[in-house]
Amino acid sequence: MTTTPPISQNGMTRRSMMGAALAAGAAVPLAAVAGPAWADPAEAAPVATRLTLPEPTGPYPVGTVQLHLVDRSRPDDIAGPGHFRELMATVWYPARDVERYPVAPWMPSGAFQAFLADVGFSALASLGPFTAGHVGAPVRRTGRRLPVVVFSHGAHSHQGDHTGVVQELAGHGYAVVTVAHQYDTYTEFPDGRIAVPMRDRQAPTRPGDFAADLRFVLDCVEQLAAGCNPDVDHRELPAGLLGSLDPRCMGAFGWSKGGTATASAMLADERIRAGLSLDGPMQMNPPLAGDLDRPFMMMSAEFTRATDPEAAAFWSHLRGWRRNIQAEGAVHISYGDNEALFPQVAKLLGWSAQQLQDVIGTLDPDQAVKIQQAYPLAFFDEHLRHRRGHLLDGPSPTFPAVRFLP
Repeated sequence: MTTTPPISQNGMTRRSMMGAALAAGAAVPLAAVAGPAWADPAEAAPVATRLTLPEPTGPYPVGTVQLHLVDRSRPDDIAGPGHFRELMATVWYPARDVERYPVAPWMPSGAFQAFLADVGFSALASLGPFTAGHVGAPVRRTGRRLPVVVFSHGAHSHQGDHTGVVQELAGHGYAVVTVAHQYDTYTEFPDGRIAVPMRDRQAPTRPGDFAADLRFVLDCVEQLAAGCNPDVDHRELPAGLLGSLDPRCMGAFGWSKGGTATASAMLADERIRAGLSLDGPMQMNPPLAGDLDRPFMMMSAEFTRATDPEAAAFWSHLRGWRRNIQAEGAVHISYGDNEALFPQVAKLLGWSAQQLQDVIGTLDPDQAVKIQQAYPLAFFDEHLRHRRGHLLDGPSPTFPAVRFLP
């Protein structure tokens, strides 16, 4: 349940404020989604059932493992002398023999509790969903290395907020690496430290900082591909992970500020062969600049080329394959796990249909989930695996809400 964009008491998006904050890379203020007109989650008595995420549709079971990473090329002034940029990342991959490996939670327990406390949903702390990822399961090896996609979350969000998309890709044969951008996320380190977003304007939380994190993660992918473990604690990795990734076949995607970071990283790093933005505002200071000759797709909702000059300017510099699609009725959070989770929360807390719609828009949630599963997969299949399909050619009767923008 992502907190961006902020929701006012009448359920309307404070979009202009969010856009300005994202442009500067500043932290977006957290919103109490439950306003006066909403059921109070602290007083609600939800039934003892866990929230659920959509099951991936791919042919392979999914494995997952966390990595504790330190970028020694970037000193961390906030942490103090002798400290460097510290990140948690998670690798998702096609797995085998998963039966004896437990499934991972959507977020680590401590981070989940901190996240819910900040957004006013502490009553749901025991209902956190599980993912389809089996922790530490062996990698499914076929003789070919796995194409790799890295993921960047949005402002004041977390690396699990697009798990539906991530595990869908993994179930179809991709290795996906999600990164928790320190100082702008909720995460948990192996020693038990809980990280939460900072309000300090000096914190390294701008889109350019996110982009630098992505490029560092690409370095770590190269280490894994070469048979080296980049985890600073030297924790054991799943059988078959070392040497299984293809560093010559890497893509990236991100949501909101992470979408902008994806564009920035791709402009700076030719290792990223294909990029996807989920409603990224493309607002940076300094602005994104330069032509891009590799495939890029924009899945727009609120930050459109028609309303945001930065998005239009970035589009005009795309010299290679490009697509811009938009789902009718989508809002900023529509291309992530919120479309699956908020309808369940609404039922538990007794929200009206209008209250739910104020948060997730008018796009049908089931259709939204299918869009998330289908379009990113089709994009990376075409441009990383060279598996030509027809979904990206134009409108599809299977997805009537999706428009192709000229």
